[in-house]
Amino acid sequence: MNERPTWVRIRVLTWLTLAAALAYLCRNAVGVAESTIREDLGLSLTESGWFMGAFFWTYALFQVPGGWMAHRWGSKIALTIFSLGWAVAGILLGLAPVLWMLILGQLVMGITQAGIFPASCNSISHWIPLARQSFSCGVLASGMQVGAIVSSVLAGVLLTQIGWRWVFIIFSIPSILWAIVFYLRFWNDPKQDPSVNTAELKLIEAGRDQAVATSDIESHEPTPWGAVFSNPSMWALCGQQVFRASGYMFFATWFPTFLQETRNISVADSGYLQALVFGATFGGSLLGGLLVDWVWKKTGSLRLSRGGVGATFMFLCGALILGAFFIHDISFAIILLTAGAFAAAIAGPCAFSSTIDIGGKHIPQVFGVMNMSGNFAAAACPVLVGYLFKWTANWNLVLILFALVYFAGGLSFAFVNPSKKVSR
Repeated sequence: MNERPTWVRIRVLTWLTLAAALAYLCRNAVGVAESTIREDLGLSLTESGWFMGAFFWTYALFQVPGGWMAHRWGSKIALTIFSLGWAVAGILLGLAPVLWMLILGQLVMGITQAGIFPASCNSISHWIPLARQSFSCGVLASGMQVGAIVSSVLAGVLLTQIGWRWVFIIFSIPSILWAIVFYLRFWNDPKQDPSVNTAELKLIEAGRDQAVATSDIESHEPTPWGAVFSNPSMWALCGQQVFRASGYMFFATWFPTFLQETRNISVADSGYLQALVFGATFGGSLLGGLLVDWVWKKTGSLRLSRGGVGATFMFLCGALILGAFFIHDISFAIILLTAGAFAAAIAGPCAFSSTIDIGGKHIPQVFGVMNMSGNFAAAACPVLVGYLFKWTANWNLVLILFALVYFAGGLSFAFVNPSKKVSR
C-alpha cells in the first residue's frame, strides 16, 4: 500500500499565516485610532504623520538584519523572538502618555516585525513544494489582511468602548501566546520533524532547486552581496516594492482619515470601510497566488508568471484609483478604490515568489533587501501625505498621487526576471 503524505506542511503554513495576521492586528490599529490619539494628546497632523511613519523606518532598516537572523538561527528562534518583541511594543504604545513614547513604541514594533516575512518566505521555500509556493505566498499575504481586517473592525468598535490604550494592550496578548506554542511545535527542517513521513518529504522536495537544500536551513555561508546588488532583476524587484508599499500605506494609514475628512464618515464607519478594502486585499492575495501558479504551470515562464502578472495588475490598480478621483459619489468611489486594492494585492504573491526564485540559498537576505527598499518609501509616505494636505488643503489630490505610484510600480514589475538568481 502506498503511504499517504502527512499534512505537516499545511500546519507550518498555518503557523506562518497566523503570525502575519497577529503582526498586522497590532500594527494596523494605529490607522483607525490616529484621529482619536491625535485629539487625546493634542498632536498636529504633521506630528501624527511622524508617529504613524516611525514604524516603517526601523521596519525598513532591520529587514536585512532580521533576514540574517532567520538565515543564521532558523525561523523557530527568530520568529519566537520577533513575536514577543512586537507584543511588548504594542503594550508600550498603549501606555504612552506623550508623542515621543508613541514614536518609541512604533520604532520597537518596526524592529521586531522586520524579520517576519524574510523568515516566513525562507520557511515556505523549505516546507512547500515548488508548484504551490506562489499560492502559499498568497496565503501568507492573506494572513496580513485578516489581521488588518480584524484590527480595523475591532479597533473602530473598541475605541468608543474601552479607549485606544486598552486596544493596543489587548491586541498584543495573542502574539505572546502564539510565540510560546510556536516554539514548542515548529521545526525548521522537514527532515527533523518526526511528524513528517517519507511521502510528505518526497512531495515537499518535488521539483526543488538543489540550491535550496533543506540541509542548508541554518547556514553560515556568507551572503554574496555583490551578486545581490549587481542583479538587474533585484533592482526592478526593489522598485516595484517601493511603489507597491507606498500605495498600500494610503490604505493602511491615512485612508480612514481621508474618508472622515472628505465624506464626513464617522470613526467607527471609517474602520468598517477600511476593513472592506482589506477584505479585497485578502481576496486578491489568494487569487494572486493561484493565478501565478496557474500561469507558471501553463507557460513554464517564471518571468511571465511573476513580472507579467505583477505589471498587469499594478497598472490596473492605478487606473482604478485614478478613476475614483473623478467620482463624487462616495459609494461608487469606494467600490473603485476597493477594486484597486484587490488588483494591487494580486501582485503581492508575484513579489514574494520572485524573492524565492532569485534568492537561491539566500532567500531571507534577498527578501530583506526588497522589503527594506519598500519600507523606506512606506516610512516617508504618511509624512508626505500630511505635508501634501498642509500645502494644498485638498485630500482628493492624494488619489492622483497614489494612482501615479501604482503606475510606476507596474513599470518596475515589467523588468523583473526571476530566472536570474543571485546564487546557484
